[in-house]
Amino acid sequence: MAPKHQVPTESELQILSVLWELGPATVRQVHTAIVKQRDVGYTTVLKLMQIMLDKGLLLRDEAARSHVYRPAVARSRTQRRLARNLIDAAFSGSSKTLVIEALGARRPSAEELADIRKLLDDMEGAK
Repeated sequence: MAPKHQVPTESELQILSVLWELGPATVRQVHTAIVKQRDVGYTTVLKLMQIMLDKGLLLRDEAARSHVYRPAVARSRTQRRLARNLIDAAFSGSSKTLVIEALGARRPSAEELADIRKLLDDMEGAK
């Protein structure tokens, strides 16, 4: 059995993103979506998905002739794990520094700012 809490690579994240958008899909469907973004061979996607299955990042339904894959973990859980790792590795454990740098790197939309304000208000209200 694969160890829990595997951190996906950049290529694995791309595959996971496709599956989170499409829902359960075959290797062919994932490959078709990825080649719209970058040139990659079918066998490369197949091999990556097999590795991801072994790592516990994907689940596979073998009931049909073409195997259908789906993420083993929800997008939000993976994002939280990646954020925690990034905060620890690049920001010395400081969420504040991460947020300051993230907001400085790319200007958030008015809708994103409203969502951030609501989250902060909710967090303060929960004290």
